[in-house]
Amino acid sequence: MIRKTSFLAAALLLACSAFAQQPAAPAQRDNTVHDANQNNPAKSALSVNEKKPRDRAAAYYHYALAHSYEELVALYGRSEYASKAIEEYKLAIENDPDSEFLNSGLAELYAKTSRIKDAVLEAQSIIQKDPNNVDARKLLGRIYLRSLGDMQAGAQSNEMLKLAIDQFEKIVQLEPNAVDNHLLLGRLYIVNKDLLKAEDQFKTAIRLQPDSEEAVTNLAYLYNEEGDQARAAKTLNSVPDAERSSKLYNALGYTYEQQKDYKNAVGSYKKAVEIDADNLDSKRGLAQNLLSDGQLEAAQVQYKALVEADPSDAGSWIKLADIQRKLGQFDAALESLKKAQPLAPDSLEVPYNMALVYDAQGRYDDAITALKGLLDKNARPDGKYAEAEANNRSVFLERLGSIYREVGKSQLAVDTFRQTLTLGDDNAIRGYQQIIDALRENKQWKESTEVAKEAAAKFPKDRGLQLTLAGQLVDMGQVEQGIAKAKSLLKNDNSKEDREVLVAISNIYSRLKNWPQAESYAEQASKLSTTPDEKEYTDFVEGSVFERQKKYDLAEERFRRVLAADPQNSMALNYLGYMLADRGVRLEEATNLIKKALELDPQNGAYLDSLGWAYFKQGKYDLAEEYLRKAVAKISNDATLHEHLGDLYQKTGRLKLAADHWARAMEEWNKSVPGDIDNEDMAKVQKKLEGARVRLAEKKQ
Repeated sequence: MIRKTSFLAAALLLACSAFAQQPAAPAQRDNTVHDANQNNPAKSALSVNEKKPRDRAAAYYHYALAHSYEELVALYGRSEYASKAIEEYKLAIENDPDSEFLNSGLAELYAKTSRIKDAVLEAQSIIQKDPNNVDARKLLGRIYLRSLGDMQAGAQSNEMLKLAIDQFEKIVQLEPNAVDNHLLLGRLYIVNKDLLKAEDQFKTAIRLQPDSEEAVTNLAYLYNEEGDQARAAKTLNSVPDAERSSKLYNALGYTYEQQKDYKNAVGSYKKAVEIDADNLDSKRGLAQNLLSDGQLEAAQVQYKALVEADPSDAGSWIKLADIQRKLGQFDAALESLKKAQPLAPDSLEVPYNMALVYDAQGRYDDAITALKGLLDKNARPDGKYAEAEANNRSVFLERLGSIYREVGKSQLAVDTFRQTLTLGDDNAIRGYQQIIDALRENKQWKESTEVAKEAAAKFPKDRGLQLTLAGQLVDMGQVEQGIAKAKSLLKNDNSKEDREVLVAISNIYSRLKNWPQAESYAEQASKLSTTPDEKEYTDFVEGSVFERQKKYDLAEERFRRVLAADPQNSMALNYLGYMLADRGVRLEEATNLIKKALELDPQNGAYLDSLGWAYFKQGKYDLAEEYLRKAVAKISNDATLHEHLGDLYQKTGRLKLAADHWARAMEEWNKSVPGDIDNEDMAKVQKKLEGARVRLAEKKQ
């Protein structure tokens, strides 16, 4: 199966395969048109009007010589043998000018030796004499196919396609019961984007030969091209299990993959591999769908097998590195990328993935250098980018801006994200979201609201930006206006669009601590979730709403559902682990959950704090201090992190340090919007701070 290419391109390759099966052209070819009489004065003296009597014995003699020279051409690929074969064919035809066999042989020889113009003329002369000569039409059709495959898209290519279709339409009329003719014509119709005619040809082929795997798989691929994956799957599943080959299971796996039904795709590709263990395309399909299904360890096994079988497969090295990074195997990921680098020296994926690994390792300078190098390589002096270039540039800028955010360089992050605003609407929309998040993270509430207004005005039809503005308005105290804006985006038609809005409204009510409304809208969004990813996200939202109300059993049930669907979901691992640790229950399990989250995202400040807090609850104060200090170094403006570190210092007898961090916690809360403040926690910290200051004052007396 041809993977990751357009089906139209695949159809063209399949259509051209008929010609590709012809013997290879000589390594050296002579494009000079030779005249068999040019070195024979006696023959040159014959009048053009003089008709030589038929001499079949002589014709056979010269044909035998021609055939011998053809075999020498196939063996040695020397142009002089091709010239002699052509000369002998011409002498044979001179002695039997009405022989279609000899004329067809000469035409075939012209085609084999890449004298395409001569081959076309010879085939056309045969057809002119005998319009029903199928062999001549097939030869002409194959010549057109080969020429089509060699051409770039354009007017000339379109004309060649029409000529090929014309020949095979006539061939189908002359041989209506030949399955291969219908299949080839169907593929040509696909290239011509005449899908209804293609479907008719494939169905005809199935009627003629119901067990034709070629016909069934081609019809299924056609349905995939039309976007009707259900019909494609039904067509392929019509073949009994016992009669399915590796090729058919590949087609079925591809069909399920297009439906994003990765589990069934995995099952189909496994069957294909069982039947044909040497088919690397089947193994790639299996590996990719295991990865898409979130089965990272199993996908890793398959990609390791692929690079062992074919060490020159750069794509598989890159995929393996991606999995290793996601599993926290950072050194191994870098080694895999180093293997891919010389195999794909111009690849943007390799240095970009290296930057991701450096970022995960905390090697921020290396990550920044790699990304700046990609941006320099991708830069256009005139600032004009093709769509693919613009999308790549936006990805590099977003990652670079995110790293600046990680290291606390907020203004650099904002400036970097702003560069995406000129790279097309989709990139600009994401860029605006990133700018708003960076400003919010830096507690620049007024500035983030102004950017949200700017973005919403520029893209009034983008729901995400309109919902972001609604949330900003609520945070800035314009609660009724913000909620009204969010609710105005509901269509009330149970659509996926409504699901997105319902989640956003639930989050707004959660920040307002209006728990009944937060629960209600989260539940409505959950009911509209149909895909595994959608259900996973709404389960997480519901879990967070329950946790903030201290409905811990319900919250845990939701988070465990998320982890059952995606064991690598670091946010759910951390949230569940922290929820257990904060309550002081099942501390060993809590620690293991958070550790796994950190393996997946080792530079995440919130996860570092969670692990430090779990150790604190266990009384492991040295470990707690190590991780809590790392967390505060990562996120210096988070009140809760300072509170935790203050509690640790108090517990270990360092009251002055404790007071300093509690004071910093109060300072950060006072700079926050209401949605980020837990009044109960704030009151507790204020009480601890006041008590510490009293005791410190007493010590000074």
